[in-house]
Amino acid sequence: MRRVGIRQLRADAAALVRSAEAGEEIVVTVGGRGRAQLGPIAAPSAEQSIDELIAKGSLIAPRRTGRPNDTTVQVWGNLRLDRLLREVRG
Repeated sequence: MRRVGIRQLRADAAALVRSAEAGEEIVVTVGGRGRAQLGPIAAPSAEQSIDELIAKGSLIAPRRTGRPNDTTVQVWGNLRLDRLLREVRG
């Protein structure tokens, strides 16, 4: 893993991005301390389940359990959204 300073990143950005694209991982430092990392983008994996996304922290688990209510609600143009939600939620 190569370490480069922020000034070198500014000067050689295109070359560093090409290196990252080729598979090299590069740590960008500010004042000698690692602050960011350049690297290749991971190939998207096959479809992930909601449970896997929650475990990774990409999603927040729902507060309610069970299936959502699939009813259709007629909406008039002059109805306030807060009143409509109150009526639908009961």
